[in-house]
Amino acid sequence: LDRLDTTKVQPPKSKDKTKGGRPPSPDGSRRGASGRKRKQLHGAAKESQQSKANRQPNHSGQASESMECSPAPLSVQENASMPVVTQTEASEDVNTPVTDMLTSASSLRKGGSMVTNKTHDDAITRIKNIQLVELGAHRIQPWYFAPYPQELCSNPCIYLCEFCLKYMKSQRCLVRHRTKCLLYHPPGNEIYRREDISFFEVDGRKSRAYAQNLCLLAKLFLDHKTLYYDTDPFLFYVMTKFDAHGCHLVGYFSKEKESSEDYNVACILTLPPYQRKGFGKLLIEFSYVLSRHEGKTGTPEKPLSDLGLLSYRSFWSQAILEVLIALKPNDDGTPALVTINDICEATSIRKDDVISTLQHLNLIHYYKGQYVLSLSKDVLESHSRSMSKRRRYIEAKYLHWTPKDWSKRGKW
Repeated sequence: LDRLDTTKVQPPKSKDKTKGGRPPSPDGSRRGASGRKRKQLHGAAKESQQSKANRQPNHSGQASESMECSPAPLSVQENASMPVVTQTEASEDVNTPVTDMLTSASSLRKGGSMVTNKTHDDAITRIKNIQLVELGAHRIQPWYFAPYPQELCSNPCIYLCEFCLKYMKSQRCLVRHRTKCLLYHPPGNEIYRREDISFFEVDGRKSRAYAQNLCLLAKLFLDHKTLYYDTDPFLFYVMTKFDAHGCHLVGYFSKEKESSEDYNVACILTLPPYQRKGFGKLLIEFSYVLSRHEGKTGTPEKPLSDLGLLSYRSFWSQAILEVLIALKPNDDGTPALVTINDICEATSIRKDDVISTLQHLNLIHYYKGQYVLSLSKDVLESHSRSMSKRRRYIEAKYLHWTPKDWSKRGKW
């Protein structure tokens, strides 16, 4: 073998100079596009730290400049009497709106048991996972995701028993289940019946399986619903339409057994086959009838869905206008006087909701140092048309229900 001739070995070329003759940087790295990029990122990090430091709250006890310049909003006094006049009786000054002078009713409460928990938000839960649901004589296309078992979600349709709401994977399983299921109405006490409409009160602790299945069904049509399994602290009021075959589910609303803020509705739903037929307002009206029976005002938990807000605003408008129209003028011909508390007691609607509805209808104005409710001809005609379309009402004489004091009970 030939030996390696060390005299012919050349030492490696020096790497002091980069390609093109550019001198190296002091830290030994090349000043190329990557170096400039690292420098830009380092500068952006410094700017973000400085902006965070500038956004720190002021704890010195002095208000900032923007706080000093904002005027304090005015609010309507609860017991302040307001005359109710028509648009023709009031002068031109009455038409001046006072939306900016009233307490902003848009800042409603956003707390409660049904508020969406964003910490567990997942991209999977935003995708609709069920194609069709068969409930009785209806096949319904869901709107949102619902946490049904994964093995059922791959089927083209999920079959539900319309009385116990148990879910099955095939029509054959549903037929076999109906031969063994003894329910023909929701499990609970029937507290209201008029014509073909009945309401059942279901305890979430005593009928836990039914309440959980009801919540799973409701999640298919409610995006903000987060309650599925912890049903013990809730009561469910289920509205049904009965015939010779049984009581068929139309809709429901739930409420807490003990509510610190007197919520009378936690979640409300009318099934799609029964929507736009007046059943939603019937559910809302029934919740306020229960609140009136308890001797207190109520309000739904916030935030409301888009359809829920429209339904509630329509019901509030009709209920308040019915009270104002029923007022008779005084003997001397002067307009009748009414307070916000009077409207709340007559309708069992919370004060915040009454003020927001009056603002939405543009009925409340500031005139000669006092608040005036002016009913225009357009408002009266619109109210008359909407009331003529209603065919169903809740009559308190058909209600057989005694409110319970859940605070005195152990664990519900």
